[in-house]
Amino acid sequence: MLDERKLTILRAIVTDYVSSREPVGSKALVERHNLNVSPATVRNDMAVLEEEGYITQPHTSACRIPTDKGYRLFVDRLSAVKPLSAAERRAISTFMTGALDVDDIVRRTVQLLAQITHQVAIVQYPVLSASTIRHVEIVRLSADRGLVICVTSAGAVEQRLIGLPEASDDDIAEVRGRLAERLIGSTAAEAVDKLASFAATVPPHRSVFAASVAAAVLDIVGHDASARVAVAGVPNLTRFGDSYETTVKPVLEALEEQVVLLRLLGEATTRDDVLVRIGHENDYEPLRATSVVASGYGSDAGSRATLGIVGPTRMDYPSAIASVRAVARYVGRFLAEA
Repeated sequence: MLDERKLTILRAIVTDYVSSREPVGSKALVERHNLNVSPATVRNDMAVLEEEGYITQPHTSACRIPTDKGYRLFVDRLSAVKPLSAAERRAISTFMTGALDVDDIVRRTVQLLAQITHQVAIVQYPVLSASTIRHVEIVRLSADRGLVICVTSAGAVEQRLIGLPEASDDDIAEVRGRLAERLIGSTAAEAVDKLASFAATVPPHRSVFAASVAAAVLDIVGHDASARVAVAGVPNLTRFGDSYETTVKPVLEALEEQVVLLRLLGEATTRDDVLVRIGHENDYEPLRATSVVASGYGSDAGSRATLGIVGPTRMDYPSAIASVRAVARYVGRFLAEA
């Protein structure tokens, strides 16, 4: 168990290394942090920290950098996370104001998170379990092609192309009317049940067309939006420095895999709590040079999803945790109010 002085020295090493990106020596620690001990004492404590695996020597100099274990202890011992300033909160509010639908909310959120953290941001699309169908429409595009459009109470708009084999304008109007009468106000789960027998509710000569429309709507309401993620801030990977082939390239490849990103965010399911995984704590090997800070957003009654950031282990953790938590809370409230 480390005593308070060694913990203070570890905090100072992490803080200085994150700030300067340069290994930290005992003399610099004494000068910058008013430790009230001699450089020799700091060197002895650094030797203990290194022996315990909290810091390491990157080359032959006397300076040290934190290890994954050191960052983990630093994060676990954070006594307080600095709250966002009033100006930062206003900036979030301004950035999100005017969002038109779920796609727009997710796009703005992922851009905002990348912008304020200077890391790669990942936002999972919310599961809108409490939303209902507000409008359905069938639009003729040509003689034999049409478009089925479904709008939910949460502002999500989905559409599917369908064939219009010999369907007249009267056929389209009647099927659209019966579909709206049956589905508007229904949740996705309710709509699935109602669509199963929809074709039987129209006159026989329109049943084939009605079945085609029902299949398109079923594909829409049965679509798992939570399996989609948005990514922004990839240019921030330049913060890794020159290690492109060994670090940046594997991270870039991982960011292209939706399944990997969903798994990356998967454990952050509790709203208001922030999950931090550092370096080798990540199960996926190409991301073991990174840290992930993630949080759930929304509410069980309305929408549930996760968001977070990916960046180098040399990360400003107090600021990152505060930003992820604040954005998650704000987006959750925004969705609930919408």
